[in-house]
Amino acid sequence: MASPGLQSHFDDANPEVQEPLLQLDDIKVDYHPNSQIPSTIHHFADFSRTRPTEASVPRNHAPWEPFRTRLDFEVAEIALEAALTAEQTNRLLSLVHRSARRDETFTLRNHDEVRELWSTASQRFTPFQVDIVSVPYQNKVHEFDMHYHPLWDWALDMLQDRRLAPHFIFDAQRLYKFNGTRFVHFIDEPWTADAFWDAQSRLPPEAKPLAFILYADKAKLSSFGAQKAYPIVCRIANLPVEIQNGTGIGGGRIVGWLPIVSEDSEHAGKSSFVNFKNAIWHESFLKLLESVIQISRTGYWFECGDAIQRLLWPLILILSANYEEQCIMALIHGLKGKFPCPICLVPRDEQSVLSHELRLWTSAESEETLRLARAKKSKKEREKLLKTYSLRDVENVFWRMLLADIHRALSFDRMHVYHGGLWRHHLWRELQFWILELGREAVAQMDANYDALPRWSNLTHFSKVVGVDFNDSSHHEDISKMAIFAAQRILRRSQSKLSYLLLRCIRHYIDLDIYAGFEVHTEDSIVAGRQALRDFSALMDEYILKSQPVTGKDWNFPKKHASSHLFNDILAKGATRNYNTKPNEKMHSPVRDIYHNRTNFKDVATQILRYDHWLLTLTSMRSELDELDEYNRNTNLPTTEDADAENPVISVAPAPCTHIKLGSAQGDVSFASLEQSHADDRAFVGFRIKLNGFLNTFFPTNDIPLPDGKCIHLQADNKITEYKYLQVNYESMVDWRQCKDLLRCNPEFFGSPRYDCVMVQTDNQPFFARLIFMFSCSIGETNLSLAFIHPYDVGIGVRNKHDADLGLWRVRAKPRSSPEFISVRSIIRGAALASDPGRQGDYFVIDTIDADMFLRVKSLQVA
Repeated sequence: MASPGLQSHFDDANPEVQEPLLQLDDIKVDYHPNSQIPSTIHHFADFSRTRPTEASVPRNHAPWEPFRTRLDFEVAEIALEAALTAEQTNRLLSLVHRSARRDETFTLRNHDEVRELWSTASQRFTPFQVDIVSVPYQNKVHEFDMHYHPLWDWALDMLQDRRLAPHFIFDAQRLYKFNGTRFVHFIDEPWTADAFWDAQSRLPPEAKPLAFILYADKAKLSSFGAQKAYPIVCRIANLPVEIQNGTGIGGGRIVGWLPIVSEDSEHAGKSSFVNFKNAIWHESFLKLLESVIQISRTGYWFECGDAIQRLLWPLILILSANYEEQCIMALIHGLKGKFPCPICLVPRDEQSVLSHELRLWTSAESEETLRLARAKKSKKEREKLLKTYSLRDVENVFWRMLLADIHRALSFDRMHVYHGGLWRHHLWRELQFWILELGREAVAQMDANYDALPRWSNLTHFSKVVGVDFNDSSHHEDISKMAIFAAQRILRRSQSKLSYLLLRCIRHYIDLDIYAGFEVHTEDSIVAGRQALRDFSALMDEYILKSQPVTGKDWNFPKKHASSHLFNDILAKGATRNYNTKPNEKMHSPVRDIYHNRTNFKDVATQILRYDHWLLTLTSMRSELDELDEYNRNTNLPTTEDADAENPVISVAPAPCTHIKLGSAQGDVSFASLEQSHADDRAFVGFRIKLNGFLNTFFPTNDIPLPDGKCIHLQADNKITEYKYLQVNYESMVDWRQCKDLLRCNPEFFGSPRYDCVMVQTDNQPFFARLIFMFSCSIGETNLSLAFIHPYDVGIGVRNKHDADLGLWRVRAKPRSSPEFISVRSIIRGAALASDPGRQGDYFVIDTIDADMFLRVKSLQVA
């Protein structure tokens, strides 16, 4: 059954009513009624999220100002990006003065002048300011510095930027894709999901939601953590995720720097001291939000970068944070509270059970509970009531915002919940427990199996994993993707039913994690994802019950429970990448670099934020300069008439297939030389004769005329061109965007042979194969790009229980002496295959390398 949210949208839009001339994959857009925009249908190739704009001249023909010349700016740009010291900057300026061209003036004199110019240039954006936050504790008022951009002023900087104007989406949308029979609802960006739609429904008809995504967390600056940062990062959810999760204009920026309260050994652990620290957090955050709190009740008319006046209404749509930070945001007791989840009222001892329907927290209930508690006559009664609901005796800053329910804004954090949480600290440790139980030989085999797995783009290759403590959650994500393939021959059901049951749990966890990471969700993928969650939950319940007497592990913890909110969050706020903490935590590294390279380690917040502000200024100025250069290049192009006069029309062959691109050409080689150089490889025996046979079938099958109407007979001295690199472009089954695989067919790739595998299209079911040799040849007037492959398409028969239990898709190689030729155009995409140590010639398709391969293998399994 489809999820309620998606199904209700589907019914409301009545997509069964088909418009005339519909084409497969057409996109239908239903706009929020308040927008007064009628529904539209677009052919897939024409669909765009960006609003069309008229071509215009750059807004600034001297974007390097206040620098006196472009050369001044570009030299200062290098100095800022490289974090040069004052002495290094002065040396650089001296060198430039000595070598500057006569036709371009260079005027910068010294480091102090460069700093002064950056300070002047940065005034184009709202500056940071510092306020004092005062909070009483133990009969004393304690004061802290809060650094921040007034949030509304920061947002207006973004809204008036003409470069971003075409990308802002101000009206909620519901999107559908035509599958040939009906329109299927899909969700990706926040404005395509429920919360944005519901927020617009609660506003005046002419109002437009301006949705904020806020993140906060501590980060170590010094090596041993003595110096820490506490940045607040903001993004605007009205911008596409590629922009707001990016590092350029429109991307996330540090908008605040929270104070860190030093631990006091006398008061550490006391409830009153914890409340004091929480109160400081919320009073400090109030400084950031003050500028939007009032506007959240009245709205704000503003002329945006596209010169259109809009009534903007700010709301906090998403809070992105790890569990510890979410507890501070929601002001709950956390791990030790009776209800440790900041989203729902799950009892502490029932967190491992994912099948329960639980009542959700609401801000109104939390606020009312605090009011009732503070009305109690005694402190003891007040604390008793608050502890009953795991609430703290502190007012929540988010209660002041209209349209903001803190418990709905808190979002599923895939990185900390799964990769750095449920996997790293629980499933992975449990898996290592069973491996270690088998002794050193099993440990060595596990490491060897990881090392033997094929290398793949964007996937870390490990030579040793057992007992190694990786701090990076991305490494743990990659370890989890390979775990089944490395462990499946070590933990056998015949040896240990419990460890085998854990492997099955891990397989379902990986499925669930892949669904969680989809960039686009359809109503069908939501159904499949919920089923994956149920399967994982059921198997985990069985494993927990049977393993606890052996391992003694307690599975009642928040990151086990958090999965129960995953798909509700997707329906409400779009794909998880909209609120994953990963892009926010990536910003910690540049902050550390600034700390080490650009501060004197005193008053670091002021220095770091000033430098970060200058980097934002640099990014903006560079963008304007690139825009000006592009405009000037286009302006200086010859007119059509001039171009025609200088370049008479000639016949041009059609552009080559963009699906495939061969590279790393090795020059021409004759068939005789090729067969001689590969004489020890059975695949190359009779290479030329086999190619003749292939071509004489391939040409008629593809309606290509044979040269002179005669059969093809290639001679031993005929030549072909070898290639060692192949780029395959394909459409992702998840988000329908173009992806690419970079494949190698190289006997000496960085010191080791590398022959990648591919998925090959046929008239029936696709099959998998390994590249042996890639080449191009000319037959008459026809140019061909071909691959010589080792097919893995021997029939397997009925899938065995072991493979079905662990979600493995087995393929079997033909003898090496039975290779085949294919056109490279028949290659769907690249593939990674893991050998099965238990059976020579058998391989498993690694469907976990990415979500597209996951879905392709799923379709094979149900075929």
